[in-house]
Amino acid sequence: MASPSSRLLLASSALRRLEAAHAGQPLMVRAGEAAARWAENLRIDDARPVLVLAGPGNNGGDAFVCATRLKQADIEVTLVSRADPARLSPDASAARQGWLDAGGAITNDIPANTPDTAGPAWGLIVDGLFGIGLARDLGAPYACWSAEARRLAERDRCPVLALDVPSGLDADTGRAWGGALRATHTLTFLADKPGLHTADGPDLGGEVRVADLGVAPTGDALAPASAHDLPPGRLLAPADFAPWLLPRDKNSHKGRHGNAGILGGAPGMVGAALLAGRAALFLGAGRTLVGIVDPQGPALDPAHPELMLRRGAALLGEPLSALAVGPGLGQSDDARVALAAALALPMPLVLDADALNLIAQDGDLARRTTTRAGATTTIITPHPAEAARLLATTTAAVQADRIAAARDLAARFNAHVALKGCGTVLAHPPGSATADPDGLPTAWAINPSGNPGMSTAGMGDLLTGIVTALLAQGWPPGPAVEAAVHLHGAAADALVAAGTGPVGLTAGETIPAARALLNRWIARRGRPEG
Repeated sequence: MASPSSRLLLASSALRRLEAAHAGQPLMVRAGEAAARWAENLRIDDARPVLVLAGPGNNGGDAFVCATRLKQADIEVTLVSRADPARLSPDASAARQGWLDAGGAITNDIPANTPDTAGPAWGLIVDGLFGIGLARDLGAPYACWSAEARRLAERDRCPVLALDVPSGLDADTGRAWGGALRATHTLTFLADKPGLHTADGPDLGGEVRVADLGVAPTGDALAPASAHDLPPGRLLAPADFAPWLLPRDKNSHKGRHGNAGILGGAPGMVGAALLAGRAALFLGAGRTLVGIVDPQGPALDPAHPELMLRRGAALLGEPLSALAVGPGLGQSDDARVALAAALALPMPLVLDADALNLIAQDGDLARRTTTRAGATTTIITPHPAEAARLLATTTAAVQADRIAAARDLAARFNAHVALKGCGTVLAHPPGSATADPDGLPTAWAINPSGNPGMSTAGMGDLLTGIVTALLAQGWPPGPAVEAAVHLHGAAADALVAAGTGPVGLTAGETIPAARALLNRWIARRGRPEG
């Protein structure tokens, strides 16, 4: 069912070009048949009927084909649609007629409860209302159908299968329009969609599978048609950075694994710097040095005396291989001066938290960030509010199009960007595009690992430490930030799978889980588990 390029993420514009390039093929029939095959497996009870919701466009055509195939397999189907036959595309019209020819009936509303009956108990609900073309709130009657489908799915404890994307989900951005339908499973066609993996997409789409419909996503369809057209992206996986998952030589010493520096820890926020330092220590830096800004801060980390603590900006005089500035830094004048000095250092630099807030406030710091010497590397890891400050916009605007915001930040600051959140978005400076496993060029990526347990203090500091550790060990910046983001989420997932969290998951306990997982990846060189 999944294509070799199932990790490729295509925007709606590219998908339309791909459809047009294969217009002579029966794509709707293939989509409906693929949906019916999965639907048969998802149905929870052979005695229960399937409810199919068919919309007024080609997504509705897919639903008609799916319903027809299920009926031909002797599965009871109730199909609900108010599509105007005269306004359907030729393919969707043919799919509707095929349903009628198979003896199917069309009802204009979901069977309602009455005083005498609670209505049928459904074995599966299929959402074929709207696909990738919708860019507005669901209107009547579709918003009511969406709400009723959710109520019925909860009542009957049955799955909901969305065709292509859940109705009301923006396929490009992951924005949920009003009345959006919540699915437990999504079968998406031709190629995967970015909106299924960031913002509201993971909540609305559930488990996502790709049906390529026999179409290889290559050629002119993937080339952006204009400067405003979103180029292809990909879903992150260990295979993307496998070339850097190298075992260490037996003849090794700490000097070969770099010196990671962390600058932060203003009064009341020393823990942030220590968390980042501990993460760098656990993730393999040969030495980890932490510059504590708080003049009353500790001279020793009792839990991990391996950390080498320094007084604030004195850290910048050490022979560092990579430096992170920001965890608990504060926004004092001293912090501003230290950040300016760090920006001038010719080494890989990770900027997070208050370092980003200072840059957003100070045009000179912003200019210095953008114009750092060509031999250096800058990585920024903002959360949506920090990204909004850097872009002089609102958090809501960033969240409305996370991919555009990440790409804008990468271009504006000439930096590698990890825009944190549900489905962290990775973007790289212009001219540094990476490739998916099939060699197709990709300009951005979305990380699928992680869980809600990561919505807790200190997780961002942990990510900063992981990135800095990999940079200190000589990883190139693109693979380093991608590996750190994916490892960060995957470690939290491993803890939840073992029964720790998601509620109450902490950054501190995620650090050793990340170390264990990195070593497992190195042993497997990025190959999938199992």
